[in-house]
Amino acid sequence: MKPVFLVIGAGAGIGGETAKCFAKAGYHSVLCRRSDEAGLDRLVAEIQGEGGSASGHILNAIEPDVIEDLVAEVEATVGPIGTALYNLGAQIGDRALGATDYKSFEMGWRLGTFGLFRLASVLFPYMEARGSGTLLVTSATAAVRGNAGQHSHAAAMGGRRMLCQTLNAEFSPKGIHVAHVLIDGAVDAPDTLGKMLGPEAFSRLRETRGNEHDGLMLPDKIAETYLHLAQQHRSVWTHEADLRAFSDVAWWNR
Repeated sequence: MKPVFLVIGAGAGIGGETAKCFAKAGYHSVLCRRSDEAGLDRLVAEIQGEGGSASGHILNAIEPDVIEDLVAEVEATVGPIGTALYNLGAQIGDRALGATDYKSFEMGWRLGTFGLFRLASVLFPYMEARGSGTLLVTSATAAVRGNAGQHSHAAAMGGRRMLCQTLNAEFSPKGIHVAHVLIDGAVDAPDTLGKMLGPEAFSRLRETRGNEHDGLMLPDKIAETYLHLAQQHRSVWTHEADLRAFSDVAWWNR
């Protein structure tokens, strides 16, 4: 039986590339995303076409019981989840305090922090019974620095980072590895940055900083880091990683 890799937030960027990377390494990748079933089917077909094993689910992770039911279904019908990636963003855009209504702020928390808590709550009992498992968590610069207009996002990502620390404190001695990965820079991902900027601005950014310039973070290279984290020996676990392009200034110097 193949080990199972579950990714919640499997778009065409980090989530999809990591699913492909793990499938190439011998995992069965379970890809989950909120919308674009045709895009999800293309990712699954691409993995299968390259000889990998994968399946897909359309789900809205903020709905009650969806994450819980998903984990139970995968464990029962696909196999034990050895590694999971929580890759949902919580960015609602720059909004001044007066323009950030309660619903928008809560949405950031539900995506950024509560969803991760729900995943750990349902998945960790399985992993604890087996004595092993890895939870990878994609995070952002907002987890360590709050900028103007980022009230919801910074609160959600800061909570995400602290939750990873508390989970590690409780479950690392039980054999469960939690890795919080801070993505400190722009990712060359059409599903996220491309939609935020629009096609023309995204194309210009790729021309000036992407492609051969290596100034945009490449999702397939981030995926290689995730695979490395999942395969680390427990004597040298990384609990927090900090990734950025070589030409970017680190968050603590900006």
